[in-house]
Amino acid sequence: MEITSYSMNWHYPTAMRVGAGRIRELGKCCGQLGMQAPLLVTDPGLAAFPMVEAALQNCRDAGLRVGLFSAIKGNPTGANVADGVAALKAGEHDGVIAFGGGSAIDAAKAIALIAHQSCGLFEANPGTVDASKMLPVVAVPTTAGTGSEVGQAVVITDEDKHVKRPIFHLKMVPGIVILDPELTLGLPPKLTAATGMDALAHNLEAYCTPLYHPMAEAVALEGMRLVKEYLPRATANGQDVEARQQMLVASSMGAVAFQRGLGAIHAVSHTLGALYDSHHGLLNAIMMPYVLQANRAQIEPEMLRLSRYLDLPTPGFEGVLAWILQLRAELDIPHTLADIGMDDTQAETIGKMSARDVTARTNAVQMDAAQYQQLFLNALKGTL
Repeated sequence: MEITSYSMNWHYPTAMRVGAGRIRELGKCCGQLGMQAPLLVTDPGLAAFPMVEAALQNCRDAGLRVGLFSAIKGNPTGANVADGVAALKAGEHDGVIAFGGGSAIDAAKAIALIAHQSCGLFEANPGTVDASKMLPVVAVPTTAGTGSEVGQAVVITDEDKHVKRPIFHLKMVPGIVILDPELTLGLPPKLTAATGMDALAHNLEAYCTPLYHPMAEAVALEGMRLVKEYLPRATANGQDVEARQQMLVASSMGAVAFQRGLGAIHAVSHTLGALYDSHHGLLNAIMMPYVLQANRAQIEPEMLRLSRYLDLPTPGFEGVLAWILQLRAELDIPHTLADIGMDDTQAETIGKMSARDVTARTNAVQMDAAQYQQLFLNALKGTL
């Protein structure tokens, strides 16, 4: 299929402008949501890139008074969100452009959610938030991993308690999303691989969770097929626009699918991210085969269907596990947590925190703190 055929307008689960060059519609999209003075929220590394200045200029050309905020960590914190709210109010901004990877998009959505609420960020929920005071958001992902651009939640680190806190609201889904693969062309191979494995983790865990949601299950299957076909291409050749486009779509599909739930991959990764400030996608990639092994007794039928859908040479669980291990090796993903500098000094704490994580509730197998501790140790030592 010609790449021009990938330029479409979708409305699933929100309005989406999909295709190369669609970033040129940013100013128009802000106007459609009623913004006159948007605040573009991104991360400090991306803020210096020409694509951000081009986005700001596009808004200016559309007659908008646009500002920039970029003081966000790789794992965004409550303090980052508070600083963003202060910048938004100081500039009298009336909406938010979430521009970047999952960290920037999560922080931007949190800023838009909480800026004019009477409750604190970590107390925000559908019962405490006045939805009429939430600000509109246009989301522009520049990585293909979290799918936060179509999600009803954000994950923000509570630095005081050293935990990652998910915050949910049905109306947190951005009003318009722009999926433009040209914005991802400069992403380095290692980051392409790690974020792509994050997209795979979202689709895979959504597929494996036992909750009843056949629509999400179907989305997850196709999301994994796209990852299988296009992530190696996008990593090997960062200028492959088709592969970049399809990975953006797979990322969004993962976030749509995981309304069904996530599992132990994320339970442990959230914990390790809060304690070690490590890259979320890389943690998911490392944890993936160990969690599959821990869940094996409950997911054999799902793995058989998945192996058939992906046309793997070996059917069933063994075929899926072999594919994931081969994919990780091809993408140069470390095999163990020890390979990225972790040790067992906090193993007991990690077990307890992981068992309490909200995503543990929908894992295929319910595990206690001791079992999560062992799962962490398996991933630390490479015990499959």
